[in-house]
Amino acid sequence: MKVDSRFQVLRRALVTAALLLAPACATTRHQVEKPAPIVVPVPLPPPPAPPERPAREVFAEAVAAFGLGDYEAAEKGFREVLEKAPETVDARFNLGIIAERLGRMEDAQDAYEKVRHLEPRHVPTLLNLGRLYRIQEKYAEAIALYEEGLKAPELGQEVSLLNNLIVAYRLAGRYPQAEATARRVLARHPDDAEAYKNLSLVYYEQGRYRLAELVLVNARKLDEKDPGIYNNLGMIYLKLDDRPSALAQFQKAVSLDERFVPGYLNLGALALAWRDYAGAERAFSKVTELEPDSLEAWLFNAYALDGQKGRDPRKGISAGESFEKVLALRADHPEAICGAGHAYSVERSGWDKAISFLQRCKELDTTSPEERQRIEAKLQGIEAMRKSRQLQTPEPTPEEVPRAE
Repeated sequence: MKVDSRFQVLRRALVTAALLLAPACATTRHQVEKPAPIVVPVPLPPPPAPPERPAREVFAEAVAAFGLGDYEAAEKGFREVLEKAPETVDARFNLGIIAERLGRMEDAQDAYEKVRHLEPRHVPTLLNLGRLYRIQEKYAEAIALYEEGLKAPELGQEVSLLNNLIVAYRLAGRYPQAEATARRVLARHPDDAEAYKNLSLVYYEQGRYRLAELVLVNARKLDEKDPGIYNNLGMIYLKLDDRPSALAQFQKAVSLDERFVPGYLNLGALALAWRDYAGAERAFSKVTELEPDSLEAWLFNAYALDGQKGRDPRKGISAGESFEKVLALRADHPEAICGAGHAYSVERSGWDKAISFLQRCKELDTTSPEERQRIEAKLQGIEAMRKSRQLQTPEPTPEEVPRAE
């Protein structure tokens, strides 16, 4: 019993030891991976905000962009200035100028009117807003604008406002007020060439050509480099039926300023009157280059080209394309619709377009019955020529037909 009990004790001891040693062996041979601890990410601090630029710095950058012709960047900059300082008159005024340059006249007018609300005596705004009124033939609004500005004590003798008021009076047909205002300027500023030019146009529009010439000669003495003076003299000489002198004045105007559009327009008109279609084309082509959105330039250029289609049918096609430029600017222009039809009809490659435009021309309310008859005859002539060409074109013989490989 004792032996057995000792043996059992020893056995239990050995078993216990083995159990105690087992974890040690297992840990050595087969490492039990512990679950990874949960890591809570620590939020990084936000990057520091860039320092806010002062409005003055933004304004300077916008002015620089405007000078480079980057109107988009300039507009963005001036709007940022207004967000920082809404009362900045110059930023809002410059937005008006940008809108004008981009052809957004309503936006320009809105900007100028807001400037006027902020600063009623801002002379550049009064001048630009008045010019927009004149372009829209709102002469009464322009006159009221200038007169209101001149009521301010510090602006009562502002020459630029007075000269623009002369223009507005003249365009409105108020010649006595225009002449009186011009004399008011010259009484205080006898060397103001602009006032002489405006006074000359007042006389010109009343048919007082010799007096207009005399006034312009005085203006020329004050400013010999002003192309507008020579251009206006040329217009006076045309009225006096002195075409050689008129031509010389127009040529002088564009020689002083190669970008002077009125001079080229008058040179082209004079060339058309003399049936110098090639000379007219040169003049009007220059205008379309300088002012590609000028409807008048494209229309007269089309006439100049159309006058040459009898000698060179390709000029007829070019004339049709020029008429289409007019229609791109004003889709319902009757002269361009009819002109394109007649121009394209001169050349076989333009017959399809000629038929289309002539049909449109025939349906216009402004087309006379006699013109409709001529159009119908031309349409029949085009169809007859088409059939004639088809009959004259021989069918290829079987030997002439290339075989497919």
